[in-house]
Amino acid sequence: MRAYLFAAALLLVIFGSLGAYQYLRISAFAGQNFTPPPVTIAAGYARTESWTRYLEAIGTIKAVRGIELTSEASGEITRIHFRSGDQVSAGQELVTLNDDIEQATRLNRVAGLELAGILFERDRKLFERKSLPESTFDRSRAALAQARAQLAEAEARIRNKHIQAPFDGVIGIRLVDVGDYIDPGTPIATLQDLSELEVDFTLPARYTPQLKPGQTLQLQTSAFPERVFTATLRALNSQVDARTMNLLARALIERGEGLLPGMFANLKIALGQEHDTVTVAETAVTYSLNGSTVYVLSPGENQVLNAIPRVVETGEVRAGRVEIRSGLAPGEQVVTAGQNKLYRGAAVRIDPSVQL
Repeated sequence: MRAYLFAAALLLVIFGSLGAYQYLRISAFAGQNFTPPPVTIAAGYARTESWTRYLEAIGTIKAVRGIELTSEASGEITRIHFRSGDQVSAGQELVTLNDDIEQATRLNRVAGLELAGILFERDRKLFERKSLPESTFDRSRAALAQARAQLAEAEARIRNKHIQAPFDGVIGIRLVDVGDYIDPGTPIATLQDLSELEVDFTLPARYTPQLKPGQTLQLQTSAFPERVFTATLRALNSQVDARTMNLLARALIERGEGLLPGMFANLKIALGQEHDTVTVAETAVTYSLNGSTVYVLSPGENQVLNAIPRVVETGEVRAGRVEIRSGLAPGEQVVTAGQNKLYRGAAVRIDPSVQL
């Protein structure tokens, strides 16, 4: 009996000691501070800036003088006088069609004109001597005029067989070959005068009072994303498109080296009006499917700053600054770098060496 009591007491002491040890461990663990350390970030302030208002549009670049070369006559191509990509001059012959029949017709018309001229001169002398009726002389004079017109018609048909460049320019890819039979309107190549380019674009009709010929436009293309071209508004269409309620406009591009007709361009039109807007550094805005978000810094406990996400409405981007149309007030401090490490209410420490 005494042995059982001794064993029970020994077990009680052992388990009591273990329980006390676990209690002390848990108490010490609970007393520790598990708050994550502050996240190091860069910060900046939302500020008010005065920005000039712009209208934005998408336009299509075209040559002031640009055409698709075609033929007015049908026939077989006997000679081609250019290569794809050549610089050609106004009046330069580009394509020759078979004109054997037209040349023969011309010789016939020349002979007819010579005969009509001889008959007219004979009848004129007889008429002056009053040996020929006036009606016969009139027919002779009309026959001469008709012969001249027929020769002019034959020569015009010959000219239509010799296709020439109507102006100086760069010719595009050749679409025909020697031996091809072409009909009127068959495309031969494009001809573009790249020395003078313009851009056509549309804007909502409500902006018509703010548009005046002579206004300056900024133009950018995907082909030259780093370059900003300048254009001058040349003309506005005389009517609004009733289907879209848009107004067609045209601007002349200044120094458009490298641009090609058919390119799309992003346009900005300065309206000459300034407005105050709230801006932050471009790096402060995080874009997602849920909207544009900035982390705003607010004071927390023990003089610690906390980062609170806030959805904002953004606008234009200029010179590394983003327009905030709503959701942020001037003077509020926002995170400009390090957002990938943040969460709602995260404690932060500002790196003073980085200011945006």
